[in-house]
Order: sequence, then structure tokens, then C-alpha cells
Amino acid sequence: MTSVLVLNGPNLNLLGQRQPETYGHTTLAEVETLCRETAQSLGVSLGFEQSNHEGVLIDLIHAARGVHDGIVLNAGAYTHTSIALMDAISSVDLPVIELHLSNIHARESFRHTSYIAKVSVGQICGFGPFGYALSIRALCDHLNVSAGRK
Repeated sequence: MTSVLVLNGPNLNLLGQRQPETYGHTTLAEVETLCRETAQSLGVSLGFEQSNHEGVLIDLIHAARGVHDGIVLNAGAYTHTSIALMDAISSVDLPVIELHLSNIHARESFRHTSYIAKVSVGQICGFGPFGYALSIRALCDHLNVSAGRK
């Protein structure tokens, strides 16, 4: 069975509390439920992780190799700063969809730079929590998954 890892970076554990005017009121637990429902509807298995620590995220990306078929990554602020995450993605040879709740291109100029985009299949941003479902669907389409078939 195809497996997707949804990986969340720093401060996403505070979804629903932190800057709701930007990130909304949906909690990370609610996002996980949405992701699990989306994966189930597509017939794929799902891993779901969050860490505030760059090294832990790198370890999770490395550990995905041979376990998951692709990654949906909301790297949060590390998107704009982490060459190490970019290198980790390049090292595992797994397709990655970059995800952001807000439209990073409509925000501060420093958020317009993405090291993750350089090594991703594509980027989904600005659709709030629904972006997670879109990202899982886009990744499965990229992997040619349809109703549980790869």
C-alpha cells in the first residue's frame, strides 16, 4: 500500500492558537483528522509528525526512505532558512509537496524565498487547512495512486 508522510515544522503544534488571523482556528489535531480522512478516501496509509526542531525533521525525512512513498512538508519558517532540510530532501529521493497554510507570496518578502521549493514536486499555499487535503491528493496523483492502486 502506498504511504504518505505529512511532516509539520516549527510552531505548527500551536495551530488554532497562534496568529489565528493568519493561520486560522483549526488545530493540528483537526488537521491530522482531515489528513487521515483524505488518505483513507484514496486508499493510502499516512504517517503524521510534527517537530519544532530542525534536526528532528531531518531525521524524519531520512527515516521516510523505504517506509513512505512521498512527503507532504509544511516546514513553517524553516522553508525560508534551511539548506539542511533542502539537502535532506535531496538525499532521500522521495517526491515532496511543499505546503503552507497562508499564501507566502502575499506576505513579507523574506517569505517569498523557499529552499524547499527547489527540491519539491510542487507547492500549495494559501488554502488554509484544506491545503493538506490538496497536497495529499496532488502527491498521490504524482505517484499515480487511484483508489489504493499504485
